[in-house]
Amino acid sequence: MWRRGGQIYNGRMYAIRLHAFGPAENLTYEEVEDPEPGPGQVRVAVRAAGVHLVDTTLRSGNYEGPIPLPDLPTIPGREVAGVVDAVGSGVDPGLIGKRVVTHLGMVPGGYAELAVRDASAIHEIPDGVGYGEAVAMIGTGRTTMGILDVAEIRADDVMVVTAAAGGIGNLLVQAGLRAGATVVGLAGGEAKVSRVLELGAHHAVDYTAPGWPDEVRALLGDREVTLALDGVGGAIGRATLELLGVGGRIVLFGWSDAKGGPTAITTQDLYDRGITAAVGVGPRVLKRPGGLRGLEERALAAAGSGALVPLVQSFPLKDAAAAHAALETRKTTGKVVLVP
Repeated sequence: MWRRGGQIYNGRMYAIRLHAFGPAENLTYEEVEDPEPGPGQVRVAVRAAGVHLVDTTLRSGNYEGPIPLPDLPTIPGREVAGVVDAVGSGVDPGLIGKRVVTHLGMVPGGYAELAVRDASAIHEIPDGVGYGEAVAMIGTGRTTMGILDVAEIRADDVMVVTAAAGGIGNLLVQAGLRAGATVVGLAGGEAKVSRVLELGAHHAVDYTAPGWPDEVRALLGDREVTLALDGVGGAIGRATLELLGVGGRIVLFGWSDAKGGPTAITTQDLYDRGITAAVGVGPRVLKRPGGLRGLEERALAAAGSGALVPLVQSFPLKDAAAAHAALETRKTTGKVVLVP
């Protein structure tokens, strides 16, 4: 027997498990055997675990994408931050006690008090960066870095960001402001619009309100949108595309509106106004020098320097089902994390 967090444990931890694909209520809080680090691995005592929209579709069993559906039962989650509490053979024992963050890759296991990962895949958390913020930057942050590389924001840009209060959106707003661009944030509901304004956006508009594109045009006056960053897709993504002026650019990075699908763009759109369209995620980003790890390092460095400060919304680990439900119904702000 030994102590963790002031309580006596006997080689067992608490974790969230999924025994059957389906609704959020299928996530259960259980006691399971502690994982042990294998050769070349470290074990992390988790202080924050990231929740991603992909986690909700994997949980439902309806996911179609590069991540395989897990064998059941499973512990979901692929992003963790915490303290190294054990190492496997071949790993420097000096890592024990270090504050670290890691992305677990294709193998889940993050919604737990303990998680294991290859030592080569961990990053030390910069001083001054909290565990929740580190989790936000290891996944959402690295994606943001890839989007920014493609977008190449300029000081003279008039930039529109969809889902601007979300995990990626809030970072894009901050990056646009640092580049000197005029930033318009689109968000759903009064509270999220207020949050976008608190980030410093020049304008924030509720894209669930009728006629919101006309409101954007009225706010900008005779200025045209030169850059749109869209991760929502569907009708909102298409309306955002329509805001672009001649020669504008749009960078796509997903579609949180699952029913609406990706933003529809035709070759006629490109010819009619001379706009350009690019994708800020996927193979193009992976081919950049340094790959995913390089993006992770840059994201963490941006948080450490204060250049980017991720918004984080926390739920207790045992309330993972509530976190999933809130994320699916767009009631969250920033990056969602679970705290054991």
